[in-house]
Amino acid sequence: MCEKTLASRHVFVGRLLKMRVDDIALEGGRRTTREIVEHPGAVAIVALQGEGDNQQVVLVRQFRKAAEQFLVEIPAGTLEPGEDPLACAQRELLEETGLSAERWSLLQTFYTAPGFCTERMWLYLAQGLRSYPQNQAVDEQIEVGFYSRAQVKELLRNQQIQDAKTLVGLLWWLCAL
Repeated sequence: MCEKTLASRHVFVGRLLKMRVDDIALEGGRRTTREIVEHPGAVAIVALQGEGDNQQVVLVRQFRKAAEQFLVEIPAGTLEPGEDPLACAQRELLEETGLSAERWSLLQTFYTAPGFCTERMWLYLAQGLRSYPQNQAVDEQIEVGFYSRAQVKELLRNQQIQDAKTLVGLLWWLCAL
């Protein structure tokens, strides 16, 4: 049940993303096309402060142009060419929140939208947080907050978390950790 690519052409090449159209052959001799967004990959971080019942997760609030609204998310960022995902996670946590972590572990990798996009996400757990001066990118305006399990459950109940990577990360925190 594999799809064989017969031809591929880029129809858009941007600074971050590329879009290609693949002509493919299906089983039984049928042909069709697939539109694919090529993305370099990204990381997301479940950053935890404290222990046990006093544990809090770091969330950021920022305006997302594609959604045309402010979203509450776990810290995240895009991989630079050739960048190691863990190094990217460490860089992004520091840039977005002014925090670094003593302990890191990979929780999960997943595709964000495999029906049309190549973006693969590495989800990390960061613990043992320390504060440093925040160094946000010029094009980012980010508010940082610490949220308890009860506060996160309330955000989820009220559908105030609308970002997929954040839903995955928070559900890991609430259910699996």
